[in-house]
Amino acid sequence: MNGIRSVMADRLVLGLLILAALVLGMPALKPLFAVVFPTLDRPLYEADSFLALTLDHLALVGASTLAAVVLGGAAGIAVTRPFGAEFRGVLDAVAAMGQTFPPVAVLAVSVPVLGFGPAPALIALTLYGLLPIVENTVAGLESVPEPVREAARGMGMGAGDILLRVELPLAAPVILAGVRTAAVVNLGTAAIASTVGAKTLGLPIIIGLNGSNPAYVVQGAVIVAALAVVLDAGFDRLAALLTRWRGAA
Repeated sequence: MNGIRSVMADRLVLGLLILAALVLGMPALKPLFAVVFPTLDRPLYEADSFLALTLDHLALVGASTLAAVVLGGAAGIAVTRPFGAEFRGVLDAVAAMGQTFPPVAVLAVSVPVLGFGPAPALIALTLYGLLPIVENTVAGLESVPEPVREAARGMGMGAGDILLRVELPLAAPVILAGVRTAAVVNLGTAAIASTVGAKTLGLPIIIGLNGSNPAYVVQGAVIVAALAVVLDAGFDRLAALLTRWRGAA
């Protein structure tokens, strides 16, 4: 009984259980959707499996977030070094511009060049995820106290060692918060990638909207919502582990 209570109290575990039930058990809910939406001839989206759509959705979000972490993190580190300080304003402007442009506009511009598929969506989501990662990388590194850097230099550390062994570990919680924001935003935004041919959980939503089929919309939306809860809870767990690791260190 205590084990069941602990599972129900764990947001990550509970979210994963609900997500698995929705993704794998959606076909079993067809009679329910038929009752709720009696006027629909097809109350369940069956063109693709929800498991395949979920995996494709996560792959797109993961790839775009990773690309944003690599590009935004490298750029954020560069502008906090003496050699890149003069480009700080340019970086802020570019990152803000990427966040300002609607993803739909980026998709529309990318399609004539890259064609239909996941490539335009990958570019749009990467640009959309840059701003929080750049801002938090810069803020995290700039929050490291100068006396800590001086102490590291006094121990004979070079610039690279100070960055890897002192600055990045201390800035990690702030950087992680930026990655979390980018990932959660990209998770929701990825749904519109289906407008350019990418297979995501936005596919049943878009088909449902175009075909006046609210059941499809609900089916896609509840899984995206469950994914968002699981992702957010996962970052909570990761942040707690990071805090404990820093405390032990």
